[in-house]
Amino acid sequence: MLARCANGFGGVALASLLADEARAKPANPLAPKPPHFAPKAKSIIFLYMDGGPSSVDTFDPKPRLTKENGKPFGLKMEATQFNSRGKTLGSPWKFKNYGQAGIPISDLFPYVAKHADKLCVIRSMTSNFSEHTTANYFLHTGFGQVGRPSMGAWFNYGLGSVNQNLPGFVVLNGGLIPPGGLGCFSNGFLPAAYQGSIFKYGAKPLANIVRTERTPELQQNKLNLLRALDAGVVDRLGQLDQIESAIANHELAFRMQSAVPELTDLKGETDATQKLYGLDASFKNTATFGRNCLIARRLVERGVRFIELTCPGGNGDRWDQHGGLVDGHTKNAKSVDQGIGALLQDLESRGLLDSTLVVWMGEFGRTPFAQGGNGRDHNPYGFSLWMAGGGVKGGMTHGATDDYGYKAIDKKLEIHDLHATMLHLLGMDHTKLTLRFSSRDMRLTDVHGEVINDILA
Repeated sequence: MLARCANGFGGVALASLLADEARAKPANPLAPKPPHFAPKAKSIIFLYMDGGPSSVDTFDPKPRLTKENGKPFGLKMEATQFNSRGKTLGSPWKFKNYGQAGIPISDLFPYVAKHADKLCVIRSMTSNFSEHTTANYFLHTGFGQVGRPSMGAWFNYGLGSVNQNLPGFVVLNGGLIPPGGLGCFSNGFLPAAYQGSIFKYGAKPLANIVRTERTPELQQNKLNLLRALDAGVVDRLGQLDQIESAIANHELAFRMQSAVPELTDLKGETDATQKLYGLDASFKNTATFGRNCLIARRLVERGVRFIELTCPGGNGDRWDQHGGLVDGHTKNAKSVDQGIGALLQDLESRGLLDSTLVVWMGEFGRTPFAQGGNGRDHNPYGFSLWMAGGGVKGGMTHGATDDYGYKAIDKKLEIHDLHATMLHLLGMDHTKLTLRFSSRDMRLTDVHGEVINDILA
């Protein structure tokens, strides 16, 4: 009504609003925002191990499994995804103690093992779900169904982006989008500007990123027209997320036309750095994941808030070895190990590790007993992850599973605790980072979550 009034109080009110430029233009949703308190980290690199790595074959050795290999399992078995529950299955890999702390790490990860004193290995994580799609939603959004905002979107919403030429939440797709699809990276009920931006592997990670108009002036004229049309809709209908996010996305896409090619052009990286990350590796997936790890470091340097890496394809069925455990886990580890080791080394050498939280994990673990003869089924009752940098203690383990590596028995944790701790390290109180939706103050941790204070530096 006020927008259409030509005189009277409506005209006065409209003139007042238009005189206030800050209110006449939609606020930039990606502008940097102050944290709740002083942060220990500025960025997060989330290394997502799609499918569920086996903890007893990676970071939680269990001699009892080796001793009782092939014998009936010594504990009550819970129902599994496929209910093909076989004999006790000892790990095919040897473990050695690494670093001053003597953290045991399996032979699957020789490069990561070199950085044992940087790692905080958590052995007592649990999940509420044992099926990939629901477990992926739970890990990424704190809720086991599609529709909630991803943790990356929450970080973007809470803190904004330091770099206005790149998205604040970037997913580096190595070839595998997890079960659950793009809903794992959704903005949910948060404004659409906070959703994850998916970068494909290679020199051209985004479609239509190259300017197609004959001149920059022509493109700028088109952008100005879009801006004017969008502003007209806002004037008529008021503040709308769809319109404001479209305006923000148009502006960001324009700036990304210069920023993204510069980001993905690795000519400025030394040959030694590229070799460190395995870009010359004969195993294709090592080079693929290594390149994405290098891009992740470059994104951190440019102030991007949340970066998630997905695994390369072509290794069988992700980390999801219901059969062929040795072949599948060997290929998956070979794909990611060198790149992750290089990332930790590179971040530290550049003084970035202290301000960058690196998290490595899957959506759940795997059973200590066999599925069939040579695989493992899903196990949400106790599994491992590790964190490094960004304000967590290095060279330590936290929590424990039983002698078989089946269930968490000491310092049991939930995904909500992980989310609360990640938010805390970036200076946010998880109970205060909320958005009013459906008559309720929603948050990433729902009504749960405790900060894991024992691991904080």
